[in-house]
Amino acid sequence: MILRIIGWLLGIEAAFLVLPVITCLIYGESDWQAFAVADAATAFAAFAITRWCRPKSHHMGKREGFMLTASVWVVFTIFGLIPFLLCKNPLSISDAFFEAMSGFTTTGASVLPSVEGMSHGVHLWRAMMQWIGGMGIILFTLAVIPMLNHSGGMQMFNAEVTGITHDKIQPRISNTAKTLWSTYFGLTAILILLLWLGPMSFFESVCHAFGAISTGGYTTHDVGLGQWSGSVYVKVVLIVFMFLGGVNFALIYKAVRGDFKALRRNDVFMVYVMVIAVMLVVFVVSIWARGQVRSWQDLSINPLFQIVSTITSTGFTVTNFENWGPLVLALTFVLMFFGACAGSTSGGAKIDRILYLFKNARNELYRCIYPNAILSVKVNDKVVNPDLVSKVIAFLCIYLILIVASGTVISAAGVPIVDAFFSSFSCMSNTGLGAGVTGYGGSYDLLPDFAKWVLSFMMLVGRLEIFTVLVLFLPSFWRR
Repeated sequence: MILRIIGWLLGIEAAFLVLPVITCLIYGESDWQAFAVADAATAFAAFAITRWCRPKSHHMGKREGFMLTASVWVVFTIFGLIPFLLCKNPLSISDAFFEAMSGFTTTGASVLPSVEGMSHGVHLWRAMMQWIGGMGIILFTLAVIPMLNHSGGMQMFNAEVTGITHDKIQPRISNTAKTLWSTYFGLTAILILLLWLGPMSFFESVCHAFGAISTGGYTTHDVGLGQWSGSVYVKVVLIVFMFLGGVNFALIYKAVRGDFKALRRNDVFMVYVMVIAVMLVVFVVSIWARGQVRSWQDLSINPLFQIVSTITSTGFTVTNFENWGPLVLALTFVLMFFGACAGSTSGGAKIDRILYLFKNARNELYRCIYPNAILSVKVNDKVVNPDLVSKVIAFLCIYLILIVASGTVISAAGVPIVDAFFSSFSCMSNTGLGAGVTGYGGSYDLLPDFAKWVLSFMMLVGRLEIFTVLVLFLPSFWRR
């Protein structure tokens, strides 16, 4: 059954690959052949799997849900990297896998030394990978294949959608998926139109809209959003939509339907807004103290853009934020760790978990004085199950352990220690920002191949929020 669903999913990927073929033909680029080969290979694999896989049972349990969710992201990456191998500026296997995994997980870290040398088809495919991965490959499948509502749909939904708990906003899981994707599609269409009304071309608007709403961060220029660093309009529009990309899409759906009280009553959303506001004040003070003020934008738009881009794990940059001082760089680490709201397209540990952690820590401190006190963690005026709090603490511990472990391993491969740990942190949080050799104007291409494979694994673990991937390494998972 898992193979059969993977076959259906590959059919969807093959359909998406048609668009870069058409784009290359429109612009008269030879890369249409690379995408045609990739499309044919993906379509053949989809046909072969669905034709010859005849499962005796259509039932899918929790273990099958984990297995399918983890494997399909790798399968999509394997077929999605083919155009990078065959394009006019071909990449190595390691680079192509890294680029595709970075796209689908919306990390936005790139190994391309110069993105401007790539064809329009490659640019569109990079943007589309982010857009597909933003809301989720499995979630898209649940929306277009309603029969999965009865075949482990809830297990797959829980395994892929970010967050601690998952509330269905519709009675059926397939309808919930359709609602979330409709909201996602609507926001994308509005953003494309707004960017097109500004200084961007229609093609650039599509690519950057896909990258912003998915909080991915791929761009069509070597200097990134620095290409439009003088356009306040572009920055403001992207700030708004990156911010929305970091909000729980179920809340956005409720707000669209007129239920704005849901936003005001949501503790996580309010903390999200508060963190951005506090960070803006600190960033402005640091920039002013470092003498990095060149215009009024350096004390308003630019730091706000960088804060929203980082906390939502988008990774867009309009200036070299490393020049703003060590305090800003340290706070960038904090923002990358926090992430935005669960149920959004952003990466990071998620503000929900941080809120649970702080409230539980406050209770434990209180018990130091009053050991017999009975206290509970309350979020959104609801008491949180203690088992859920324990799971959150375990998640955050494993999250940090993985960052330390991968950073140590990468540094052992000869990467400077700051670059190793920042890259590990960036990929685990699906942010894609770089520092040092991979920083502003740099590329992950400078890292050794071994480091790229490690970071690719970190991107996958970060996007699927640890447990979905690591549970596959437990011997008990494979026992009947």
